[in-house]
Amino acid sequence: MNANKIGYLGPRGTFTEAALEGLLEGQSDSVETIAYPTVVAVLDAVRSGEVGRGVVPIENSLEGPVTTTLDALARHDDPLVIIGEYALPVRFALLVRPGTELAAIEKLATMPIAAAQCRQWLDQNIPNVQIIAASSTASAAKKLGENPDCDYEAAISPEVAAKHYGLDVLASGIGDDSDASTRFVLVSRPVKPPTRTGADKTTLMLFMREDHSGALLEILTELAVRGVNLTRIESRPTRKQLGDYYFSIDAEGHVDDARVAQALTGLRRVCSEVRYLGSYPRHDGKESSVAHGASDTDFEAADAWIAAIRERGSGRS
Repeated sequence: MNANKIGYLGPRGTFTEAALEGLLEGQSDSVETIAYPTVVAVLDAVRSGEVGRGVVPIENSLEGPVTTTLDALARHDDPLVIIGEYALPVRFALLVRPGTELAAIEKLATMPIAAAQCRQWLDQNIPNVQIIAASSTASAAKKLGENPDCDYEAAISPEVAAKHYGLDVLASGIGDDSDASTRFVLVSRPVKPPTRTGADKTTLMLFMREDHSGALLEILTELAVRGVNLTRIESRPTRKQLGDYYFSIDAEGHVDDARVAQALTGLRRVCSEVRYLGSYPRHDGKESSVAHGASDTDFEAADAWIAAIRERGSGRS
């Protein structure tokens, strides 16, 4: 495994590259970064050992989950784990070849999730523009700047991509929400989780044993009764048959927390599969909220009580 190589969703100039730089900030080890054309290609490179780690987007504050990432992590037989995350403010710009005017733009390219975040600006300024889907915002800019036969006149990309590909910034800050951000995750092959910090998150993929009334309630109960708070839950089709779904969740806490560990054992009993995708520090540093009765001390006291009953026939509660 190439431990000092990190893959990311490229090409140069993507938000993912900026997130990678943020994740590496303050680290003394030298690393080689390698751009890949798709999220799946990044994850496959990690699985094969071509790179030791990879950075991919997983969630946007406006458009929700990056389903390509969720599904690639959930469905593959060779599992990966998340070992870190980074949230990045998202600022979009309209990039064109030098000399191109707004009125000349008939087609533009970008990621669909980026186009959705710029819909108001597009409707107000170039309402009839045809949008072409690209694998990343920067790949749209790269083709526009480097391919003379490019079939579109503009790209929605990070502003920094203009420097990489010889383009002009025709308009900046075109996103509908100035507070928009995207969360990125750092993934690796399965390793021991990072040390518990008290401000951690655990990500799981949960597959129902069967579709029946109360199936989701059974899953959520295993978490709720142990005081585990969820920060995200998504349902995604398994692609096996219509109506068959799995659930992707983020929960507060670390697998080394008693409440999380016991919730995992409970989920393992009621689910057909529990895919553990890692416990890692939260990007915002927010400490987990621990309900009364859900601390490690509470669980230890309860275990000691039941042990006393088994040994002596009685325990002091």
